[in-house]
Amino acid sequence: MWDEVDVQLVPLEWLKPHEEIKPRNRDKLLEMTKRWGGYTKPLIVDKVTGAILDGHHRHSIASELNLAQIPVIAVDYLNDDRIEVDVWPSAAIESLTKEEVIAMSLSGHVFPAKTSRHRMADHLPPIHIPLEQLAEPAPTMPLE
Repeated sequence: MWDEVDVQLVPLEWLKPHEEIKPRNRDKLLEMTKRWGGYTKPLIVDKVTGAILDGHHRHSIASELNLAQIPVIAVDYLNDDRIEVDVWPSAAIESLTKEEVIAMSLSGHVFPAKTSRHRMADHLPPIHIPLEQLAEPAPTMPLE
């Protein structure tokens, strides 16, 4: 489903979270990202709205590292049947739709951590984009 040409760099401020993060998980990922000197996995985002589907912790550490851009794979979330959304067993709600995920991301509010569970056809491609490159000014238009 994914390949290296699908990875794009987009401005950090274009992305919209729909879910809280777990600070402990973020702290571990921050240390690993610093050790690696870059991002090794892109975020999955809706290409229309910038809603983050997978990668909330990676988004959070990008803010902490003052990065201007971040690697993503942009998908047609609402129309791609290969992407399914459900809730984690521990979630406070019983079900969730793609439309509700988008609405939350656009609302400026977020669900509790580990609410949405996205399933996608394949694993993400391995990447390595150096932090120095991600700190450079981002392009004005994130996606074509």
